[in-house]
Amino acid sequence: MLNRFRGEIYLILGAIFFSFNGVISTLVLDHMSPFRLTQVRCIGAFIIIFLIVAMRDGQSLRTTRKELPTLIVLGIVGFAAVQAGYFLGIQRGVPLSLVLIIEFTAPIWIVLWIKFVQKRHVPNAMWGGVTLSFIGLVFIAKVWDGLIFDLIGILGALVSAFALAVYFLVGSKVGQTRSAQSMTVWGLGMAGLTWALVMPVWQFPFEVFSLEMNLQGIFDGTFLPGWVLIAWIIVMGTIVPYLFVVGGLRRLSPSNASVMGMIEPVLAGAFAWIWLAQSWAPIQLSGAAIVLVGIYIADRAKIAATNAK
Repeated sequence: MLNRFRGEIYLILGAIFFSFNGVISTLVLDHMSPFRLTQVRCIGAFIIIFLIVAMRDGQSLRTTRKELPTLIVLGIVGFAAVQAGYFLGIQRGVPLSLVLIIEFTAPIWIVLWIKFVQKRHVPNAMWGGVTLSFIGLVFIAKVWDGLIFDLIGILGALVSAFALAVYFLVGSKVGQTRSAQSMTVWGLGMAGLTWALVMPVWQFPFEVFSLEMNLQGIFDGTFLPGWVLIAWIIVMGTIVPYLFVVGGLRRLSPSNASVMGMIEPVLAGAFAWIWLAQSWAPIQLSGAAIVLVGIYIADRAKIAATNAK
């Protein structure tokens, strides 16, 4: 039973770590720009996991000229662009709730790609699961409440959505021949290189590492040095969840993996409620339930389609 649902378990664990990392990142973003945080996150995570994988299984990092373009796309689009578009939306004043909704339309673009570009069959239940999950996310975010429309910000969020779709599609393909560790090293390496070219490392605000940062919320008045929180973001908020997510991608189809990813905003809201006392309205709780139902329906559709082959 555990083996049968290993892909789903990995994706859920990845979503838990990513969601909790959202709270920690919120604390750090009070002291540095989102793009600089993304830069140190990608470069720091790459250095650590590269050293570990190189010492344990350096052979897995080798690639061919044929594979290289795909790995470059995975890193630049699937790792760097997802974060860049997401943060651009927030920076331009688009509500976080709306940015999140737009980003998690990725499953819809994946299903449309599979159906109309790859000309493959998509079970009807999958359409239902995607639709329910998207409706649930709309309820969670309450996009009708305080919507601010900024064209560049909306375009940034759309870039994040398309990049996330590419991440699931390309990641699933690469995962057929590469280990989760190898994929993560290449993805973070390409993303880190991209950020280093865009923003010179020598101009990084290194003083942030020694700043005392307030943990806020239920821990308000408790302070930790910036390097501790940034280290958490790099290790537990990047390396660990990416390994879980990539491990899940190697076992599930892109459409199912992306729908499973929709549990992330639900968990993020729960962590924000517990830590930062950001309460949910009844309609948001209903939305969370709808998302979970949609994920379950889509996942059952995958199992049924697999068994029917």
